[in-house]
Amino acid sequence: MNVSGRRARGFSLVELVIVCACILALTAMIVPVTRFGIVRQKEMELREALRSMRGAIDDFKRLSDQGLIPVDLDTEGYPKTLEKLVDGVDLVGQVKKKKRFLRKIPIDPMTGKAEWGLRSYQDDPDARSWGRQNVYDVYSLSPLTGLDKVKYKDW
Repeated sequence: MNVSGRRARGFSLVELVIVCACILALTAMIVPVTRFGIVRQKEMELREALRSMRGAIDDFKRLSDQGLIPVDLDTEGYPKTLEKLVDGVDLVGQVKKKKRFLRKIPIDPMTGKAEWGLRSYQDDPDARSWGRQNVYDVYSLSPLTGLDKVKYKDW
């Protein structure tokens, strides 16, 4: 068999460069999509955490308004701290029966910590310092802005 008559096998340098350029172009398109997907997932987790804590605060207030849990002085029927929602409170008129509103304080997916900004009922709606009378609302301590161009602390 004649070796010189056969076509050489393998890839040329130009073909390798073209393949590498295509792979780089595809990677360049995938990275931003993946990054936005991760941010979108964290935003959904943040919304869920805020929703669950705000729901627990509302349940606490509803039960205190109904007289089913004791109300601390100057709290307006809201929990004194977030930990009170986890620790629970004794129900009025029931022996050794505790009502817990949260299993644990959720982690803020934007900061990675279980620390939240708090507002009391007596604070201004846009206040960034907590008056410590009660927990009326919670917000993220992250300084970042969401995909909807609204700061996470304003959600």
